[in-house]
Amino acid sequence: MQQAKAKASGASQLVVKDLQEEFVKDYVFPCLRAGAIYERKYLLGTSMARSVIAKAMVDVAKEVGADAVAHGCTGKGNDQVRFELTFFALNPKLNIVAPWREWDITGREDAIEYAKKHNVPVPVTKKSIYSRDMNLWHLSHEGDILEDTANEPQKDMYMISVDPEDAPDQPEYLEIGIESGLPVSLNGKTLSPATLLTELNEIGGRHGIGRIDMVENRLVGMKSRGVYETPGGTILFAAARELEFLTLDRETIQVKDSLALKYAELVYAGRWFDPLRESMDAFMQKITETTTGSVTLKLYKGSVTVTGRKSPFSLYRQDISSFEGSDVYDQADAAGFIRLYGLPMRVRAMLEQGI
Repeated sequence: MQQAKAKASGASQLVVKDLQEEFVKDYVFPCLRAGAIYERKYLLGTSMARSVIAKAMVDVAKEVGADAVAHGCTGKGNDQVRFELTFFALNPKLNIVAPWREWDITGREDAIEYAKKHNVPVPVTKKSIYSRDMNLWHLSHEGDILEDTANEPQKDMYMISVDPEDAPDQPEYLEIGIESGLPVSLNGKTLSPATLLTELNEIGGRHGIGRIDMVENRLVGMKSRGVYETPGGTILFAAARELEFLTLDRETIQVKDSLALKYAELVYAGRWFDPLRESMDAFMQKITETTTGSVTLKLYKGSVTVTGRKSPFSLYRQDISSFEGSDVYDQADAAGFIRLYGLPMRVRAMLEQGI
C-alpha cells in the first residue's frame, strides 16, 4: 500500500523504516526518566516523534545520496522547527524543501485540494478536518471545532481511549517494574519498551486514562488548543514519579523538577540534539541510578491512583518515620531545630514589635 501510494505520487524509490523500538527506548523513555512535561500538561508525543523521524530522514538521505530533504509542515506550527533543527544538527549541508511555505498552500483545505487534484490519497476530508498525529506514545487532535477554546471536544473525536463515563465499573490493578528510572516490566513480565507501551495503551485506553485538553504556547509565538490521548504514557509518568518519592531526597527532587521544565522546553522546541539537552540527560541518568523498584496502580474511569510502591533503595524507613519511639530520631532534638530554623522569623517579628 505504501509502495503503491509512493509511486502514484511520483516517487522513484520508497524506504520504510520501523522506528518503534528506537522511538520508545531512545526518545520516550529518556523524557519519562527526566520527568519532562511541557507546560505541566503535555507529554511531548509529537515533539519527540519529529526528532526520531527527522534523524531517519537524514540517515536515508545519506544512504541514497540525496542533497535535500522535505517536510509537509505548515508555516504556523512547531513541527517545521523540530524537523529543520534536527536537519541542521545532523547534516547542515542538506537543502530543505517546505511546500507549505514555498507554494500557494495557505491552509489545510488548499492542501486537501492539491492532493485530490494529483490523486494523492489523504485520510482527511473538508468535512472532517482535524489535524491528527499518532504514534506509540499518543494521539493528538487539533483544528476544526477545537479552534474555539469554548467548545467541548465531541465524544466521537477520541480514537484510542473510551469516555471515562463508559469505562468499566470495576477498577483494574497493575504493577510497573522500573530499573534506574526506566520501565522494564508489566505485572512481573519483562517486555521491550515498545511492547510495554503498546500493552499499557490498550489497558489505559480501556479505562479512559490520559485525556488532556489544553491551550499551549507554540514555539512560533501563538497559542493553540490541542487535545491529547496518552493512556500508557500517563500511567508510566505516575509510576516513575511515585518511585522517585521513595528513592530521591528532597533537594534532589527539587533540582530535578526545575531541570525537567527546561528539558521539556528543549524537546518541545525540537532541540533534541542540542548539547544542553544531552548534558541534562546525563544528569537525569546519573540521578536516577537508584530509582529501581515497582509501583502498583489502580485504574478507574479516567483516573490513575498509586496504591503501593517498593524499592531496594528506598530512603523511607518505617522505624524512623513511625510515631513510635526510635533510636535514630530523638523527638527532643526537634525543639532546638525549630528555634534555629525559625530564627529569621523571630528576629523580624522582634524588629517590628520593637523588642
